[in-house]
Amino acid sequence: MSVLQGYPGKVATEPSEKQRAKPADGNGATSVPPLVLQPINTNVSFRDQAYAALKQAIVEADIYAHDKELRLDERQLSQSLGVSRTPIREAMTLLEQEGFLRTIPRRGIFIVRKTKKQIIEMIEMWAAIESMAARLATLNASDEEIAGLRRMFGEFRNSTPAEHIDEYSDANIAFHQAIIALSGSHLMGKTIENLFIHVRAIRRLTISQSDRASRSIVDHMRIIEALERRDTELAERLVRQHSLDLAAYVERHCDFLE
Repeated sequence: MSVLQGYPGKVATEPSEKQRAKPADGNGATSVPPLVLQPINTNVSFRDQAYAALKQAIVEADIYAHDKELRLDERQLSQSLGVSRTPIREAMTLLEQEGFLRTIPRRGIFIVRKTKKQIIEMIEMWAAIESMAARLATLNASDEEIAGLRRMFGEFRNSTPAEHIDEYSDANIAFHQAIIALSGSHLMGKTIENLFIHVRAIRRLTISQSDRASRSIVDHMRIIEALERRDTELAERLVRQHSLDLAAYVERHCDFLE
């Protein structure tokens, strides 16, 4: 059952041809393949579970893949999660307070899309936090943990990332999350959580453009080598520049965000 009008993430089933061809609705929102969620556990707060499920669905939706905002359908959410509309509304209120959703009178509730300027600012903030995380990783992470970063890209050694762009996109996003985790700082992870939704979506959208995937894997290997050598200054600088390069790309090529 549909939970929101957005592209599917890992929790989604494969959309049918009929779903792909579904036209825009009367409110001007793009109707695209739905995400699918399992009914929630009745032993835990309905609101909290609805909140977690909706937030994860928003994280995994490609919110910038279309030029229209993605609209939530309260009735379909209720049916998919197997609860009444009350906890759904409560969860959406929390998500709106956190800046993930916004209500448009007489149109509905939509997932927030950021402007180009806002996206660039988010990437710059990400660059600052992730570069410090890389610095801390050289001090705190074990050799085995750092080796795990190299294993993420093992399948791309004998082929170009462009040949497996979806798989590489997933590995790319996991790599940046892993850098944060290797810092050993729980606060960094919490601070960057809300940025992740939008930065992830932009990374996924742009990785297949202008041969960015090939350049990305070169950057990643240099970062991994710096971490393996415990070169604190170099690791910090490489990670920061990698994200700032994405910000510069968005500035030059992502006018659709305006």
